[in-house]
Amino acid sequence: MDVIKEKLRLLPDSPGVYIMLDKYGNIIYVGKARVLKNRVRQYFHNSPKPQKVMQMVANVADFNYVITNSEIDALALENNLIKKYKPKYNILLKDDKTYPYIKVDMRDKFPSFYVTRKIKKDGCRYFGPFMGGINYRDILETVQLLFGVRLCRTAITSKPKRECLNYHIGRCAAPCAHMISEEEYAQRVRAALGFLEGDYRGGQAVLERKMEAAAEAEAFELALDYKNKISMLSKLEARRITSINKAIDADIIAYATNDLYSAVNVLVTRKGIMQGADSFALDEAHMTDAEALTSFITQYYSAHEPPAEIIVPEYCERQLVEQFFREKLGRSVEITAARQGIKAELLKMAQRNAADYLEKSVDAIRHRDDMTVNACRRLQEQLGLARYPRRMECYDISNVSGVDKVASMAVFIDGEADRSQYRRFRIKTVEGANDFASLQETLTRRLSKLGTAEEERFPRPDLVVIDGGKGQLSAVAQIFEQMGVCDIELISIAKQEEEIFTLSSPEGIKMPRRDYALRMIQRIRDEAHRFAITYFRSLHSKNSLQSELEKVEGVGKRRRIALMQRYSTIDRIMSAEAEDIAETPGISLKLARAIKEHFSN
Repeated sequence: MDVIKEKLRLLPDSPGVYIMLDKYGNIIYVGKARVLKNRVRQYFHNSPKPQKVMQMVANVADFNYVITNSEIDALALENNLIKKYKPKYNILLKDDKTYPYIKVDMRDKFPSFYVTRKIKKDGCRYFGPFMGGINYRDILETVQLLFGVRLCRTAITSKPKRECLNYHIGRCAAPCAHMISEEEYAQRVRAALGFLEGDYRGGQAVLERKMEAAAEAEAFELALDYKNKISMLSKLEARRITSINKAIDADIIAYATNDLYSAVNVLVTRKGIMQGADSFALDEAHMTDAEALTSFITQYYSAHEPPAEIIVPEYCERQLVEQFFREKLGRSVEITAARQGIKAELLKMAQRNAADYLEKSVDAIRHRDDMTVNACRRLQEQLGLARYPRRMECYDISNVSGVDKVASMAVFIDGEADRSQYRRFRIKTVEGANDFASLQETLTRRLSKLGTAEEERFPRPDLVVIDGGKGQLSAVAQIFEQMGVCDIELISIAKQEEEIFTLSSPEGIKMPRRDYALRMIQRIRDEAHRFAITYFRSLHSKNSLQSELEKVEGVGKRRRIALMQRYSTIDRIMSAEAEDIAETPGISLKLARAIKEHFSN
């Protein structure tokens, strides 16, 4: 504490970011401040603080800070550091899920309607996001059924292609086969865009007529499909909020906390229609609700497309958030405090959703803590580890009879998978099926990055886990010794008895099957195995495709590379039509038919 007291005395009157560290030097919290001196001192004064903040402060052994030019620069830096270090007590949106949108490229003569999860400033039209029980596939099928527009990405050239099945069953106007003029297709596109903007009534009438016709023709499965689509459109129509201007696109965000855990609810409205909602359970240690909400918004919209307006509680740091969008994301977003009217009602709805989700998620958050950070602490105690195993890396080898040998590295941070840190290795120097030598090559390559510029991308692990028994552990220990690595713990887990082996004991350690620490080690072992198998299958399939293409007369190196880039696996090229294969650069229709015949035999 003497170090902290001295640093508190020297804090500047400047905006910036402060970084809290535990006794092992791990970053456990990152925060931004308008005035560093005032904000950081608050944590260590005896003034009342939320319980979650007190828990975090109890683990602080030191802190650092970075001075910035402005509070907005501090907010942006805080966001980047949270993503980079994933501190235990910050809001961490780990799933990073994105929602689907329907994209229409109006620059094409014959626009296609298809799904994307990324919105770009490219002049295209985007509709969505689709969430909350509305399936974008159903929407696309309905658009094609009603208007005959194309959903494929087939290139339309001066030479007409053969019509596909969708044309023959009346679902597509087949512009690729020159079956429709550009003007007539443009009319269909305009009608489809109107439908996607919320004009569902005309579509419902068309579907009802088709359903009745199908029922009369005793095509009952088709009639049921039409009925399901009518029901979907009814749900969409029911989500229309009549009190909202149809032009308003807004997200409504509310925050709830019990001083230990928190939750956020995001309601999404587009064109006056409620698209759906998403809730997030949070385990964080922000000093105020305003800071927590600001941190959530900056993280959330770094991965999601922001709307024109975000409706928030009055305590939100609205000007700061607007400035963040404008200066750091290049977007003009209005941050509105809803005080009355329909927007206030929507905010109340989001607030009720957040409070309800928090109440139902407390047990789940506690269970997650038991499975993750508490399991890490227990593992440290059970195995006598010198330090808390915050970053764990697990390695596995996969091959069949020594062919296409690969290794995988799975990474857990505070007991949770961090898939962005996973790595794959193709074994280069080992002959035959030798798992010991393959592990040695893999760990040599991994450990060689320590102490170099690449350690920024591949941080030093606290614990390395090997999938295997004492033999695999000893083989890797030799590499640690040769490379002089003595500050990283090393263990292995054997599958049969689920025994854990360490370098400090000749005997395996058996934990109870229900022990959370053992379950965590099993999870990272299974993740490494899954990742290795996936890579092996992908590599093996590519090699198999290459060897098969070498057998086709007329397919040389350049054509083989082009085909592998286009199809990548045998399954994909087998399911392709000859006409599709012929679209590959350098492949004539005659050669495409020969390729198709080869893979059909």
